[in-house]
Amino acid sequence: MEIHGFNKTTLLDYPGHVAATVFTGGCNFRCPFCHNADLVLNPGSQPLVPEEEVLSHLKKRRGILEGVCITGGEPTLQPDLPDFIRKIRELGYLVKLDTNGYMPEVLTHLLAEGMLDYVAMDVKASPDNYQIASGCPGIDFDRIEKSISVLKHCKIPYEFRTTVVQGLHTVQEFDAISRLLEGGRAYYLQAFRESENVIQEGFRAFPADVMEEIREKAGKYIDKVELRGVK
Repeated sequence: MEIHGFNKTTLLDYPGHVAATVFTGGCNFRCPFCHNADLVLNPGSQPLVPEEEVLSHLKKRRGILEGVCITGGEPTLQPDLPDFIRKIRELGYLVKLDTNGYMPEVLTHLLAEGMLDYVAMDVKASPDNYQIASGCPGIDFDRIEKSISVLKHCKIPYEFRTTVVQGLHTVQEFDAISRLLEGGRAYYLQAFRESENVIQEGFRAFPADVMEEIREKAGKYIDKVELRGVK
């Protein structure tokens, strides 16, 4: 596994659980608002964390930590991901996967093998805006729709989430996003956070009242819609 970051304890990344977070390098998207630019654009410049170091820490923290969140970058690009997850599960940990959903075949395999306990899929924008929001002009949106469908029909807890960015999204497009996710279990609207590590500068968060307006729009299609990081 190409691991470029390891947060040994988090109360935020895995809902309801004390967890550790593993950051993989590389991504197939170039979202302009991404705040992990180094991991996405130049993962080779980031120090590698040996897999053995991660597993050793997890062994020592059994009984204290409950789960491991695997994020990125985009973890589903890692060919060793199933083997790594298997090793984590053998230590008795729950596994949460963060993904952009562009590798539905990997997601399907991991779910079919019972390797995952929670999935968080980032839904970048409405279909018409996906190329810009993902930074990928030739994106195959069918792959995104496939992953959405896979999650809607899976038996484990999952969430869809969108980082809401002023200058990239419009309030109106959340009707289209929400229709796409209709019937999903949970949808989280995350406020954009300014950072020195974003791929492209110049974006801002929407005001709290606009975020609430978007939440109400989404609530027409999805039962559980919540805001994150709104001030």
